[in-house]
Amino acid sequence: MAAISTLAIRHDRSSGDAEFVLHWRDPDKVASGGNLYQVMPVGMFQPSHDAPWNEANDFDLWHSLVRELSEELLGSTEDYGSSQRPIDYEAWEFNKTLQHAREQGTLRVYWLGLGMDPLTFVTDMLTVAVFDADLFDQTFQRLVTTNDEGHRVEFEDGTGRAAGIPFRADHVMRLTHDEPMQPAGAALLHLAWKNRVVLLG
Repeated sequence: MAAISTLAIRHDRSSGDAEFVLHWRDPDKVASGGNLYQVMPVGMFQPSHDAPWNEANDFDLWHSLVRELSEELLGSTEDYGSSQRPIDYEAWEFNKTLQHAREQGTLRVYWLGLGMDPLTFVTDMLTVAVFDADLFDQTFQRLVTTNDEGHRVEFEDGTGRAAGIPFRADHVMRLTHDEPMQPAGAALLHLAWKNRVVLLG
C-alpha cells in the first residue's frame, strides 16, 4: 500500500515567517494512527473510485495531492461523481487555481523521498507544498478545523489568524522527538527542516 504524506507550508516571503498545517488523528474516526499527530494532507495513493476509467486519470501524484488538499483542508466531499465519469481536472476550478500558482511560482511542490512505516508496512511518498501566504489565505479561506479523520492543531499567536504551527527549530524538534507523531510525518518534518533553505528560498 502506498500513501502520499504532504507537509503544507504557508510562507510569508516579506517577513520570512512560515507555518505548517498539523493534524491530530481522532482514534474514534480512524482505523490506524489514532492519537497521533500527522502532517496534512495525507491519503492513500488510489483512484477516486474503482471504476476502470479512473486508473489512468487518478494515478497521478499531482491529481492525488489536489484531491487531498481539497478534502482535508477544505472539508470537501470525496464523491467526485467518478463512478459515472472521470474527474475533469482541467475544468475543476480548485485544480486550475493551484496549477496556475505552480506555473507562477507562488506554489512550489517538492518530493523529499520514500519511506516505509515499520509497523504498518505502508509506503509513504514524502512531499512538501509551499504556498505563498497570499495564495494560501485566498485558497483556504474556508480552512476547516475538523474533518472526517480528526482536527487541525491550532496555534495561538495572539492574532487569532494562525493557520498552523510555526516552522521553527523548537517546534520541529518537539514534534519529531517528544510528541506522539506518525513516522511518515516525523520523517517528513525532519527532512523539510533540513532542506528549509531550498524549500523557502
